Amino acid sequence: MKIIPVACLEDNYAYLIVDESTKAAAAVDPVEPEKVLAAASEVGAYIDCVLTTHHHWDHAGGNEKMRLLVPGIKVYGGSMDNVKGCTDQVENGTKLSIGKEIEILCLHTPCHTKGHISYYVTSKKEEDPAVFTGDTLFIAGCGRFFEGTAEQMYQSLCVTLGSLPKSTRVYCGHEYTVKSLQFMLTVEPENEKMKQKLEWAQKQREANQPTVPSTIGDEFEINTFMRVDLPEIQAKFGAKSAVEALRTVRNIKDTWKG
Repeated sequence: MKIIPVACLEDNYAYLIVDESTKAAAAVDPVEPEKVLAAASEVGAYIDCVLTTHHHWDHAGGNEKMRLLVPGIKVYGGSMDNVKGCTDQVENGTKLSIGKEIEILCLHTPCHTKGHISYYVTSKKEEDPAVFTGDTLFIAGCGRFFEGTAEQMYQSLCVTLGSLPKSTRVYCGHEYTVKSLQFMLTVEPENEKMKQKLEWAQKQREANQPTVPSTIGDEFEINTFMRVDLPEIQAKFGAKSAVEALRTVRNIKDTWKG
């Protein structure tokens, strides 16, 4: 299983997931179809499906063009999300595959949008799994609550995604890592792991390299939104529950001028 990030627009990521035994590939959120198709041809892969995380234009906006450029391509999207160009709707628990080696489990991770889907990808070979989280989970961050509640984001982040193996690689929808960590250090200034990750992320960006992937295990250490079950985090915000702490951190982030 080969995963190729494709930088799109200002700070978006599309991805190619390639089954190396057959060269079949899935494109995640190919908002700039020509770029994604060029990346596929560079590695001799052919794209036979699109995995859309959610309906926002900077993720789903390339779907219709992909259908023109690759006749017969399947375009998957969440059944509750009204995804542009979608040919096949998926919901929590839907299973898909790429080539011979790769299996995909669709996870409903609502809040940023009602029907947001994260795609959990495993290979029959001994490789760490991967999850494509769109705008639900970012490295050291989470998406704004445009169509949902703190309860839903808690469920999506800490339960649905949080229960995946700690070694699962996290590929998110935007390159927000440096800003996200700068914010996280305002709420957890004593967190050494955050400081180290920020230093590393700044070097990556200076070298024009991506900061993806993270891992689920890392996120439990550097992402306050996923640390809200810890009593010390709840105490910091005077919160009586994980959900209340999550809501408070999101409210602070929404008004942060960093």
